[in-house]
Amino acid sequence: MHVALAGCSGTTVNPAPSWGLVTPDARVLSGGGRAICHTAVVSALITANELADALRSDHPPVVLDVRWSLTGPPGRERYDAGHIPGAGFVDLDQDLSAPPRPDRHGGRHPLPDPATFGEAMRRLGVSAGRPVVVYGDPDGWGAARAWWCLRYFGHPDVRFLDGGYDAWVRAGLPVETAEPTLTPGDFQPRPGGMPVLDAAAAARLAEQGVLLDARAAARYRGEEEPVDPVAGHIPGAVNAPTTDNLDASGRFLSSEDLRRRFEEVGVDGSVPVGVYCGSGVSAAHEVLALDVAGLSAALYVGSWSDWVSDPSRPVATGPEPGGSTSDPGPGGATATL
Repeated sequence: MHVALAGCSGTTVNPAPSWGLVTPDARVLSGGGRAICHTAVVSALITANELADALRSDHPPVVLDVRWSLTGPPGRERYDAGHIPGAGFVDLDQDLSAPPRPDRHGGRHPLPDPATFGEAMRRLGVSAGRPVVVYGDPDGWGAARAWWCLRYFGHPDVRFLDGGYDAWVRAGLPVETAEPTLTPGDFQPRPGGMPVLDAAAAARLAEQGVLLDARAAARYRGEEEPVDPVAGHIPGAVNAPTTDNLDASGRFLSSEDLRRRFEEVGVDGSVPVGVYCGSGVSAAHEVLALDVAGLSAALYVGSWSDWVSDPSRPVATGPEPGGSTSDPGPGGATATL
């Protein structure tokens, strides 16, 4: 079986074992002047019990713990307190992001250097011919960033543990505290497996397609901004908080419910779609939710923190996409955290 990957311009690969979680949908969308290949041939989600079965199989996946929170505590502390047996720990700031530039161009979590990312993934046992499962906290933002990065850098079979570590524990499955000895993998990153946007492309998409702002509504409206130096949103962007993609237990809504949710904000498969957040982390979670719904989207990796690093870019406030528009002012280029 061959699978067309998102952003692959028709490239095909032989996927790693997919444990039978297959759906028959595949489509090609056009966005930002380039072809965006999307497939739902292999489900992006896996349940705790399915993962437990996969770990007992002849072809067990690599499991990555990507617990992360913007406000802490550090994910490593939670990993040391207990994790899925055999899981390696991924540091989002070190392994899934490049260091931010002093002027903040590129945002707070720029794309990692391919060589650095590849070295980190090989150290954790990742190989191109072996499935990978990522998990995090119930919101799963860090794990979604890992899912997206692995897909972007060319891994053909990456799953996201639906409900995260809490779902594993609730299922009564075993945990361990000792750090496992991992056999290095052979993964070689090939950038370009997922579509991306820069600031100019995001601005065009807000006019010619649908640009989703995955942050909380209060940040979108410009009523509060706890992290970045300017509050508001990209003019023309539509608010679709990523937290609304989950149910009360932290699991994704059904694909049907997600499709209805995104249709309500103008995403119906007929126009190109992009997503941004504060720094390209929770937006990756929204890209994953769209994937579960059978829809393709590009990620603005730099997101809002990159947008406001240039004081010449306009900022909208209020509940409407156009809002009240103004320039961010001189503070836009001197963000500090």
